[in-house]
Amino acid sequence: MKRFYLRELAHARAGDKGDTNNIGVIAYRPEYYPVLLAQVTPEAVKRHFGTLVKGPVSRYELPKVCALNLVLENALGGGVTRSLSHDPHGKSYSALLLSLPIEVNNDIAAELEAAGRKPLP
Repeated sequence: MKRFYLRELAHARAGDKGDTNNIGVIAYRPEYYPVLLAQVTPEAVKRHFGTLVKGPVSRYELPKVCALNLVLENALGGGVTRSLSHDPHGKSYSALLLSLPIEVNNDIAAELEAAGRKPLP
């Protein structure tokens, strides 16, 4: 097993509604989707964001498109019109989520390394 950042396996897009941030995480390849299911859990996401997300994290699975929809509540300092944050819309949350360390098996690791991706130390 080797560790890589989530960004090597998926891309993400964030949006907001009030104080709730919504992040879609889409696997680059269908064989990466089971890795996302196993490791991009609400608990892992909540831990990764730390004090930025004060409420619960919910996860919705979208297997036909090999994606996850993550809903982070109480995450934007009150929302766009209330927040003093530099990013009240939470668009940078998708980039932050992509820095989540993910463990992959040796086959996927070899594929990623052959593509020039570097594992984490």
